[in-house]
Amino acid sequence: MNISTELEQDVWHDLKEPGSYEWWYFDAEDEEQGISLVCIWFAGFAFSPYYMQHYLDWQRNSRQDAPQALEYAGFSFQLYRNGREIVNFIKEGPDHLFQSSGSDIDVSFENNRFHYDSASSTYVLDIDFDYPARRQQVNAQLRFHALRRFSYTKHDNNNNGHVPHHQWLLGVPRAGVQGTVNLTDTLRRRTSTWTISARGYHDHNLGAMPVHEYIDKWYWGRAYSPKYDLIYYVIYFRNNGYRPLAITMLHDNENDRFMVHDELDVRESAFTRGLFAPVHSRALNFSRGDFDIDISQDRVLDTGPFYLRFGSSISFRLDGEHQGELRGISEFLKPGRLQSPVLRFFTRSRVWREGERSFMYDRYNFIKTYFNWFKP
Repeated sequence: MNISTELEQDVWHDLKEPGSYEWWYFDAEDEEQGISLVCIWFAGFAFSPYYMQHYLDWQRNSRQDAPQALEYAGFSFQLYRNGREIVNFIKEGPDHLFQSSGSDIDVSFENNRFHYDSASSTYVLDIDFDYPARRQQVNAQLRFHALRRFSYTKHDNNNNGHVPHHQWLLGVPRAGVQGTVNLTDTLRRRTSTWTISARGYHDHNLGAMPVHEYIDKWYWGRAYSPKYDLIYYVIYFRNNGYRPLAITMLHDNENDRFMVHDELDVRESAFTRGLFAPVHSRALNFSRGDFDIDISQDRVLDTGPFYLRFGSSISFRLDGEHQGELRGISEFLKPGRLQSPVLRFFTRSRVWREGERSFMYDRYNFIKTYFNWFKP
């Protein structure tokens, strides 16, 4: 796993290898209104049960056509209000739904698109989709203005650097986000509009082989306080001979100083699991020398068979001194879980595949819509 902060790497890479993937991730938190949102564009939806099924069938020689990333392009949008899910939309489909120039930073899936305006150092997001399974329509315009960038590169030295091509691009560790979100409830025939003034984040991941074949489990997150911005990233590889990748990036806002701590010792504790959620640690500790960090993943925002998102609190000690508490978002991924036919069956309840009918998807969203009817 290589790490980069190079802006020019934020373009679409058009990976051709079977099982390859690429995604662009944006999130924003408006603490005053209690609103948070996540937007992701996929060129190869790494966590699609349909993509996984195609790959496994091809690998077992039960079908001859190799899976192509753009046949499983996608877009997802999640909106939360005071920790409660308001919208949870994931749609995927074949290559005619996806577009990118490949030379500029611009991606679209149906009517959902973003591009980078270099003159203002701003990512411009235009969101427009119907969600008939939940009787919702969403239209949003958001501008992610880069307030801070880092300059950092790290190459994976496992196996003397001879490792599969996987890359994390830290695009914007901190952005100022402005815009509006319009949510229409077509059952009640009313529209809610929020004017967003938020703190944002953007990164970009890509890989030339299926993520489940390379990565065992993956923790990452970001947290903020008036004095510090902190980003962390921990990967355990499928190959037990590879040393886990653990890194924190810390920005001292008062002194405008950027610090990287890598080669960290990692300790997991407080293991738990849900009905379908994978076993995961609710408490993480990273340490090396005079740097020590504790992460408490205390509030579940989203959960599934292979992925969880948390509201978290983080405290750390630097040079022997406690630096206070930060609040933020943490995430966990266990990609190998999608190899289970049972879990792929249940994961279909969350993914709208263009041209596919899924009983699980229809039933799950009917139940969610029914219960949402009685919520204020």
